[in-house]
Amino acid sequence: MPFRDYLNGNLRPAMEHRRLQLYVILFLADCAIVWLSFRLGSALGIGGSPSGQAMQIMQMVLPIFVVIAAYNRLYSIRALEQLRYALGRLVTAVAISSMLFLVVTVYARTSDEFPRGTFSVSILVALVLMGLVRVGAYYLIRNHFGGRVRSVLVIDDGGPPLNFPNADVVAADPTLIANAHSDPRALDMIGQAMRNMDRVIVSCPVKRRQFWTAIMRAAGVHGEVVSESLQELGALALERDHGFSFLVVSAGPLGLRDRLAKRAIDLAFTVPALIVLSPLMLIVALLIKLEDGGPIFFVQPRMGQHNCMFNMLKFRSMRVEKLDNDGARSTARDDDRVTRIGKFIRRTSIDELPQLLNVLLAEMSLVGPRPHALGSLANEKLFWEIDRDYWHRHSLKPGLTGLAQIRGYRGATETETHLTDRLQADLEYIRTWTPLADIKIMLATARVLVHPNAY
Repeated sequence: MPFRDYLNGNLRPAMEHRRLQLYVILFLADCAIVWLSFRLGSALGIGGSPSGQAMQIMQMVLPIFVVIAAYNRLYSIRALEQLRYALGRLVTAVAISSMLFLVVTVYARTSDEFPRGTFSVSILVALVLMGLVRVGAYYLIRNHFGGRVRSVLVIDDGGPPLNFPNADVVAADPTLIANAHSDPRALDMIGQAMRNMDRVIVSCPVKRRQFWTAIMRAAGVHGEVVSESLQELGALALERDHGFSFLVVSAGPLGLRDRLAKRAIDLAFTVPALIVLSPLMLIVALLIKLEDGGPIFFVQPRMGQHNCMFNMLKFRSMRVEKLDNDGARSTARDDDRVTRIGKFIRRTSIDELPQLLNVLLAEMSLVGPRPHALGSLANEKLFWEIDRDYWHRHSLKPGLTGLAQIRGYRGATETETHLTDRLQADLEYIRTWTPLADIKIMLATARVLVHPNAY
């Protein structure tokens, strides 16, 4: 839409006023629901508590809930836009408020006379009713306001095209741009377009970024400029320190708590597994030694977390004179290098069991991207020559099993697709990691321990 037509059409709703009205309505509704719920709980007579006592409790619970709800962002833009977020914040606010009140009650030494039944029923009724109010507000916003609770203006000034849902998109007026610094009326028109906007996004060539930056700062709006170079870098955020601006282009996929949780899962399963499987591992080690007298383990350098090397352990399944330390040749079906015991332990994935020791040493994890041999090829190309994102899979510890393995991506990499399928699964795992995902993958691995491509 042309700039002048946008102004003449008066298309900009007062989103901030709408949000404030919704916040006030929700706040008043919550207060009324808390009051009504305790009245109802008292009227039901559960626990035989008098009405006066129930209302005294309400007078203590309500201010605690209001403070926690506001701090927990129950009244926020995101809570208006996303029903799941709003319900989650509501449950958290009610739970914390209830626990704080109970703590205060215990320390005040009134717990012996506390009407537990009335309190429990009142809190449950309040939670249900406030949840229903959130559902109603969500569908009201979606059906009557088109889901819009914030105003976004996208100004197209010759940069990359943008597609923002529920945003007003206007084409920049070259005349206004040319006269903005010398004609107050031109500056006024640009300011009128940006007025009351929650976000103003400008897509323009590099040479006009400074112009739009100055305009948006002077207008006092939340302004953003699209940068194709930052898009190519995959920039995550911008930080300032000691007078310099820095682009955040990388952040570890897991925070400290997530890393501790993942390590706890590894140890919780690895230690018992080593104890239970130690007789089997001793038998396999003995059979390997008896077959040709060679070493029991095959030790091969692999790329691990942080793109750092480690020595990965496997039960040796190939003849000593034909070992491939670089992994340049993928194992084929009926491979003449594989020993008799090697065929069995490869087909049943028993050859991977020594990697439990790598997990114990924190070099590997039970679940993660499988570590590849450095010389592995697909279509006569090294893996990292096929896809430039290949190295990103090393941001987490390599695993005994992974998302790619349970999807059936294992065995020889004869084509480039064999590699890219595994890589995309590995990157998906890194992006979406949760403790539950690790447990699900470990359980699903039992179905693919014996696999047609395990040879």
